[in-house]
Amino acid sequence: MGAKATLWNRVPIVELCETHVDCVNRTAPVLSEPTPFKMIRTTNVGNGFIDTENVRYVTEETYTKWTRRLVPKKGDVILTREAPLGEVGKLRTNDFIFLGQRLYHFRPDPKKLDADFLLYSLLGEDLQGQIRSFGSGSTVEHMRLEDIPCLEINLPPLPEQRRIAGILSAYDELIENSQRRIKILETMARALYREWFVNFRFPGHEKVKRVPSPLGEIPMGWEVKSLESLMADHIGGGWGKETEEDDYTEPAWVIRGTDIPDARSSQVANVPHRFHTASNLRTRRLQTGDIVFEVSGGSKGQSVGRTLLITPELLSALGGDSVICASFCKRVRPDATGYGSELLYISFLEGYESGEIEQFQVQSTGISNFKWTEYIAKTQRVIPPEPLRSLFRQRVAPLFSLIATIGLQIQNLRRTRDLLLPRLLAGQVTL
Repeated sequence: MGAKATLWNRVPIVELCETHVDCVNRTAPVLSEPTPFKMIRTTNVGNGFIDTENVRYVTEETYTKWTRRLVPKKGDVILTREAPLGEVGKLRTNDFIFLGQRLYHFRPDPKKLDADFLLYSLLGEDLQGQIRSFGSGSTVEHMRLEDIPCLEINLPPLPEQRRIAGILSAYDELIENSQRRIKILETMARALYREWFVNFRFPGHEKVKRVPSPLGEIPMGWEVKSLESLMADHIGGGWGKETEEDDYTEPAWVIRGTDIPDARSSQVANVPHRFHTASNLRTRRLQTGDIVFEVSGGSKGQSVGRTLLITPELLSALGGDSVICASFCKRVRPDATGYGSELLYISFLEGYESGEIEQFQVQSTGISNFKWTEYIAKTQRVIPPEPLRSLFRQRVAPLFSLIATIGLQIQNLRRTRDLLLPRLLAGQVTL
């Protein structure tokens, strides 16, 4: 640690907080339909941020019950005590939020501790090392409540805390802005799909008559086909081995269901690299235009069925090496001429949001599985003529490319922030 940092006081974090509290120790009842009241889980916390979109929803009564001890508010800092241990995030919204089990909640005293400085300190090597040193458990690593008061922070004067936090938070603001741009682009692509292929308000629709079909009235000249008929092929993924051994000699990245949300914008820092047999890799290698569909692993309140479109930018972010999807996913290769990758991908996204996919989910022992064969056989799509499909691809392909490019920019911003973070916290940068 730098000479300057050695002069900073080392103080227990809890002594610098207005309040600090463990969150609920059991799961609250959740709803399948969205409400204004959201429950944050450990999987929503990471890398300085808290995802308030992909959450579980509860009733107002449940929200009121679980926030009696403390109502979370903007600026609070959250630490995961388990699964995974040591992830950190800050609430950046005043939504109606309560915190689920295995989360610890800090509300810094603004006269003693800057909230952003606490956030970045918890992300730093010193406090992460302390957290890991308290980790225990043979199956799932966790931190005991009685160890929280032992966490100590290197505390510079408040003005210096704010200067350090200000430098690092500037990167996070850029990251947040980029993430908002991505959401806008995704919304644009899906809105165009609904307008043209659900509401049938496509260019020139006024001149096209409607005719009966198994899905109701559709434009004349359009067809109705099963999802299965829109795929060239589909196959389950693989997991391989962590190290090279016997026939497992071929290296490849493995995209899991948990990687899908970040991978949509080419953020692949957590994608594992493993070894596979040559035959498995040959039949499962992903290529541009493929779709990854999650068929197992979700949980109550988190449906399986998340999907990922494989773009050139995503493959490039993984260094051009071979890539497959994990065992709990399907690699779908769309019929490029009969329907197309972008259309099939967005139709999956719409099916996920509408609840269509959830109808084929089976909950068992905490793991959600999916009736894939039944889903693709029974679920139908309306197929527009090729000129309209081609026009749609021309409109949305640049949106997906831009999403991937912005995602790479986010990755670079995070990398730069993470390089600066230890130097600032060690007092090695003159402010």
